[in-house]
Amino acid sequence: MDRLKAIDARLPAYVRLRDTLTARIAEGEWTPDQPIPSEARLAKEFDVSIGTVRKAVDGLVEEGLLERRQGSGTRVRAPSFNATLFRFFPIREKDGAPVSIPSSHILLRSITEAPDEAARVLGTREVIKIVRLRSLSDQPVLFEEIYIPTRRFAGFETLPEAALGPLLYPLYFEHFGIMVKHATDEVSFGWASERVAQHLRIKPGDPLAVIERTAFDIENTPIEWRIASGSATEFRYRSEIN
Repeated sequence: MDRLKAIDARLPAYVRLRDTLTARIAEGEWTPDQPIPSEARLAKEFDVSIGTVRKAVDGLVEEGLLERRQGSGTRVRAPSFNATLFRFFPIREKDGAPVSIPSSHILLRSITEAPDEAARVLGTREVIKIVRLRSLSDQPVLFEEIYIPTRRFAGFETLPEAALGPLLYPLYFEHFGIMVKHATDEVSFGWASERVAQHLRIKPGDPLAVIERTAFDIENTPIEWRIASGSATEFRYRSEIN
């Protein structure tokens, strides 16, 4: 079946093709490891002009879903979330040496009922809760409570420890075929509870920076909600304006 025909025919052909390609990427048909089919091949498959294909692909490049690589074709763009939360906190070791990825220790993985805010964002109460501690030079910097929908990540709670690296987003893609396209962060400030203070090695009632993040897949569906807490005395904000 020509899936392009299944989309609203009133839309321009390049829009229908763009949406079709997005759906195929979401299904894992193409990955960052291999180029998508050539423009000529796509034009033949969907019975459209090269110009229509180029316009659809250009739109996905502008959206950040695809990227053109010199000499190796157009590929799915893998978002870089190596240390995005750490634009709010120091990203250097005690000796001043820069680090790319803080260490990660998962304290809990379990199926549970989502709290109200996570359920509202994710659209379900059936979630897997992940509790994680991020550290630099063995000093805890971030305490995270993360919620992901069970129906999208069935089995995450039983993955072997060896499969769990310092970054969750590549893990989501490698094991569940879910690519995080973008995320939004909201920052607020509060006071450390006894539980959070214990993990961060600070005192209960110490000032706390709290980052609430929602991550979305390539179809802009929320697939993760988290609360990350760190000492406000170490808080910083870094932004680049181009």
